[in-house]
Amino acid sequence: MIDNSVLPRISNETVTRKSLKEITAPVSDSLDEFRSFFKDTIKTDVFLLDQVLNYLHRQKGKELRPTLVFMTANLFGGITRRSHIAATMIELLHTATLIHDDVVDEANSRRGFVSINKIWKNKAGVLLGDYLLSRGLLVSLENEEYKLLKVQSQAVQKMSEGELRQLKTAGLFNMTEDRYFQIISEKTASLISTCCECGAVSATDDESMHDLMAEIGLCIGIAFQIRDDLFDYGVYDIGKPKRNDIQERKVTLPLIKAMEHASKKEAAHIRALMKKRKKSSANVEEIVEFVHKSGGMEYAKESMYDYANKAIEGLEKLPDSEAKKDFVDLIHYVITRKK
Repeated sequence: MIDNSVLPRISNETVTRKSLKEITAPVSDSLDEFRSFFKDTIKTDVFLLDQVLNYLHRQKGKELRPTLVFMTANLFGGITRRSHIAATMIELLHTATLIHDDVVDEANSRRGFVSINKIWKNKAGVLLGDYLLSRGLLVSLENEEYKLLKVQSQAVQKMSEGELRQLKTAGLFNMTEDRYFQIISEKTASLISTCCECGAVSATDDESMHDLMAEIGLCIGIAFQIRDDLFDYGVYDIGKPKRNDIQERKVTLPLIKAMEHASKKEAAHIRALMKKRKKSSANVEEIVEFVHKSGGMEYAKESMYDYANKAIEGLEKLPDSEAKKDFVDLIHYVITRKK
């Protein structure tokens, strides 16, 4: 009898020894099936589109989102065909947004590959993103999955609102902690919340469980984004960070909190450095040193742990099972991952 009614919390001392492969082992067969399902879903006889899609298949990420769908379904009895439909719809949406983001950001690379917009130009990138979104809509309609379509359409709306909110806030350089959490809740966490909600929808008709998993997913998504933001300022256990957020003048939680502890003179100086379009390496490292010295890193880490632990507390409402323990392992991975 597994007793995990009080699940282990995450703290600064937490060490995750399991690899992602070990963590995803309980759903590895489903992930294999998903890859085939996804590939069949997006195949086309349009030559240029087929070329770009073949290139896209090579850019395999961590597959966190389909993993969340399948691990959630396992909490409620097991993975079904509906789970595969949900995972495919979400992956189509996620991939489309990444491609559109690369166009907007004029990105040169994605997951170690030259970005699609860089090779085939922006027009092809936009059209490919549109194609993937349309395939997601058709998958839902062909399978009469209207609840999944509704949940994911709401996620698209939130993600778009978050992007526009960030665009306006970044332009005014008036980011606050409340705005930051609103933006990452919409822009990043809403899709991870959708993964968990759709996984529940695919395996149970209990709407209270759909709502619970949506909330758990939102907390995981916020913790996930804070972890990403910590990378830019150099977490002790990762390699040399790229400092992309700093170079691109993105204001995230570590900097927001550090600025609260700065004198007016110091805050004005750091603000002036952040506003520079072209920063020297010395400028960047001065900002990083300021954030570390002023407690921004520690505050952001503690916030990340708090949200991860809220997700774990939510899981305690579910019956004890091996699937619940596996899900906690995944949460540990999300906030201790190295990239």
